[in-house]
Amino acid sequence: MCQLLGMNCNTPTDICFSFTGFQQRGGGTDVHADGWGIAFFEGKGVRLFLDPQPSVRSSIAELVRNYPIHSLNVIAHIRKATQGAVSLENTHPFMRELWGRYWVFAHNGNLPQFQPALDGDFVPVGNTDSELIFCWMLQSLRQRFGDAPPSREALFSALHELTCPLAGMGIFNYLLSNGDCLFAHSSTELNYIIRHAPFNVAHLKDEDVMVDFSQVTTPNDRVAIIATQPLTDNEPWVNMPAGTLWMFHDGEAVIQLDTQHSPVSSLDGV
Repeated sequence: MCQLLGMNCNTPTDICFSFTGFQQRGGGTDVHADGWGIAFFEGKGVRLFLDPQPSVRSSIAELVRNYPIHSLNVIAHIRKATQGAVSLENTHPFMRELWGRYWVFAHNGNLPQFQPALDGDFVPVGNTDSELIFCWMLQSLRQRFGDAPPSREALFSALHELTCPLAGMGIFNYLLSNGDCLFAHSSTELNYIIRHAPFNVAHLKDEDVMVDFSQVTTPNDRVAIIATQPLTDNEPWVNMPAGTLWMFHDGEAVIQLDTQHSPVSSLDGV
């Protein structure tokens, strides 16, 4: 299966440290060698880098690793193909426009039985189940809310309703962002950490690299990092229980709901 990496912050931040470890899992320390991609939200725009080459051998990945792009929301993906050829059009994350904003989606899993009808507003370019799911989700949101974008809370509730039936059809870990917040669904495995003052030294698991965040942050900074597997070996990562949907905003986990049963909790202020 694939691996996911996301970042949500309260101030624009670069993801170079986390991406340094994540890059190694694309054909180096792990087997996800069927392409990689990363999307950075910047204001109304998105910088999207895609490469069907393994990230550990990708010159584009080296550029991203050494280029401190500052963003409030980032989604990255390294692919182990299950559906669709290894090609640029099948490389995550995928991007579409809805309500005058770019949306970005990356998926780790496999839903071979999900074949929804599409009305033509959002159409896959490649042939992965992931891009099909993304198009269906955006189509469903537009059908529900029309031309008026919903509140953040109403959007989360709608995504919860859309995610619940798919969660029982197969492996469905995903990250989704519209540049305002970041949504994360843990179907089998996702973890997160929130870095805030007082900041400490972090050490990567996949490469012998460390950083003292107290030297590169301000006391007001708050950064949430979400990853399929923890990226560091000396920090208290939180496991996101299987079957939960989360919303991150301003570097905090603000809402969590169970996609298998009933609501779990609201995490305002955590």
